[in-house]
Amino acid sequence: MSKASYFASLLQQGIPVEKYKEAGNSMLPIIKSNQPVSLEPVTMNTELAVNDIVFCKVKGNYYTHLITAVRNRNNQLEFQISNNHNYVNGWIKKQNIFGKVVKIW
Repeated sequence: MSKASYFASLLQQGIPVEKYKEAGNSMLPIIKSNQPVSLEPVTMNTELAVNDIVFCKVKGNYYTHLITAVRNRNNQLEFQISNNHNYVNGWIKKQNIFGKVVKIW
């Protein structure tokens, strides 16, 4: 099990994650490489909106990225996930969003 999938499983169990770190510069200047963030689990009742930073899985990869658009497709909400440099990773359903960033350390 990868580090990211381990943290996704904790969040799916309703367990908040403190000081999660992810390498990379795709979220600069909001989040620096390996800068810790705190994640709250996303449930079916969690409201998500454009500009929220979420921990999610897109096309098999885990990211802590931005929601950049929301659409209703076939009566189901979908969320566009992008980095902070306008690169779109793709569209996902809420079940692929595991956590919401509530604090950047």
